[in-house]
Amino acid sequence: MKLIKWIFAGIAAIAVLVVLYITLIFDPNDFKPMLVDAVKKQTGRDLVIEEPLSWQFFPSIGIRLAGVSLSNPEGFKEAHMVAVKEVIAEVKLLPLLSRDVQIDQLSLDGAKLTLVTTKQGKSSLDGLTGKAASADKPADPKQGAGLNTISIGGINISDTSITLIDEAAGSSQTFTLASLTLGEFTPGKAAPLAFAFGADLPDMKVNGEGEATLTVSEALNALSLAGLNLEVKAQGDSLPKGTVTVAFAGGVDVALEAKTAKLSVEKLSVLDIEGKGAISANYGKKVPFVDVELAFGAIDVDAILGTDNSDAKAETAAPAAAQKEPDLSGLNSVDAKLKLDIAAVKVAGLSTADWALRANLSGGVLKVDELKASLYGGKVGASATLDGRKVPAVYSFNKAITGVQILPLLKDAADVDLLAGTANFDIQGKGAGLLADSIKRNLNANGKFEVADGALYGVNVPQMIRDAQAKLKGDLNAAAGGEEKKTDFSSLTGSLTIAAGKANNPDLLMLSPLLRISGQGGADLMAETLDYKLATKVVGSLEGQGGDTALAGIEIPLAITGSFTEPKFALDTEALLKGQLKGETDKLKDKLKDSLFKKLGGNQ
Repeated sequence: MKLIKWIFAGIAAIAVLVVLYITLIFDPNDFKPMLVDAVKKQTGRDLVIEEPLSWQFFPSIGIRLAGVSLSNPEGFKEAHMVAVKEVIAEVKLLPLLSRDVQIDQLSLDGAKLTLVTTKQGKSSLDGLTGKAASADKPADPKQGAGLNTISIGGINISDTSITLIDEAAGSSQTFTLASLTLGEFTPGKAAPLAFAFGADLPDMKVNGEGEATLTVSEALNALSLAGLNLEVKAQGDSLPKGTVTVAFAGGVDVALEAKTAKLSVEKLSVLDIEGKGAISANYGKKVPFVDVELAFGAIDVDAILGTDNSDAKAETAAPAAAQKEPDLSGLNSVDAKLKLDIAAVKVAGLSTADWALRANLSGGVLKVDELKASLYGGKVGASATLDGRKVPAVYSFNKAITGVQILPLLKDAADVDLLAGTANFDIQGKGAGLLADSIKRNLNANGKFEVADGALYGVNVPQMIRDAQAKLKGDLNAAAGGEEKKTDFSSLTGSLTIAAGKANNPDLLMLSPLLRISGQGGADLMAETLDYKLATKVVGSLEGQGGDTALAGIEIPLAITGSFTEPKFALDTEALLKGQLKGETDKLKDKLKDSLFKKLGGNQ
């Protein structure tokens, strides 16, 4: 028993001697003047360490710093740029005997970083890149503690925040790191990482948490985050339905010397949208380059925004007096390559599928090399250029639509059943401005269209002709029957020009077994009104549709007026009567001519 007591007493004595050695011979406050002077020379700022640097011996041995702050430049309302409540570096005991500091755990609590931009444009960061102390100046042997090595086995950060204050804009934003823990790591080996964060922005609040495995290369020139899982929740009135939740799984690789980074997206879920892909960046170039390759599933924009088609139309019709042209000059700050695939998109009632976008951004100019999608039984393909180097932005495009079913498209887009058939449409154009009114006013375009095996809704031309026949025969009370207001046709072709807010079609031609309809006129895009004239000629029998051929060969004028959503059709009876009177006069002339020839003994 006595031997055991002597053993414990010896261990206790050794521990006391070690503590005395650490506290009396190895004083951490030897570093304090050196740190304060170095910061002052480097930045001109005051580094304050309010409490003495001290050892703590329970639950483990450690170095403690408390009340640490770094001042803002003179003239700033916020006194401190950095303030730290407490820093504790827990160290291993035995290596200290050989003057090696091996930090077992580094803890940081209550760190506050406040970055202010004044109304005069001055920043809290100004002056932090001052001249470094000369490398040739020998170190003060009294200040040099003779440390051989320093290593860190883990990090624990809590209650840390960054506040950004813009006095000119009167705005304040706060980003918080509620917690961050990093397990023991060695260069070249993986270490577990977990974190929780938040943000208090002017129009929303954000909270999130995540975990990953961190690996730092042995040369300390590369790092990676593998198995990164992140969940973020944002709340604010400006967000769709007030709340947005994001779930992410993937990884990050950064090459520090090459200045390249890659974000691998194994799974991305946001607003019921699922996606995957990769984003690579080279930030070492004068203009950073970003390569984006993403693929998404179905996207229902109407469901995300919580709107139906009528809501979208009402919003479109709202006054735009307060709107301003977007400033896209920021596009020249990055070059990019974009490859985007989307399984399906529903927006403003329109249903589309198989989207594929290939684009390049360089020098502030976005070039869409290819944009294609499936649209109501057909295909749409386009290329475009957007020059954002000045305001308003300038654009040009070339678009082709083939085999699209017009009727369901119009019903879904605007709840209009004006036209049916299979459409082909080619159009090229250019303009300036991206607001709806700017596009209508400044767009210059030309194109051609063809609709096969279709129908014109809202008017039954054969029925109108029958009514006209009845009036010509003296039945002035003739009225339209109960037939559907629809005129079938085999083809509808024409060309289109758009300029100065006006759309013009000079050569409409509609063919059917009964009718030939030609037309010309246009539309006021700003007022959304129609002013169009049609000339209808009966070329076949109306039998089976309740008529005969009494009007065959006579042009029947038809006017289309009203708005885009409520077009009005009217038959010009006066012009019709003039047309028939001219026909009857021509017939009478022919009879008189024949009679005169016979009396004179001539022949035709």
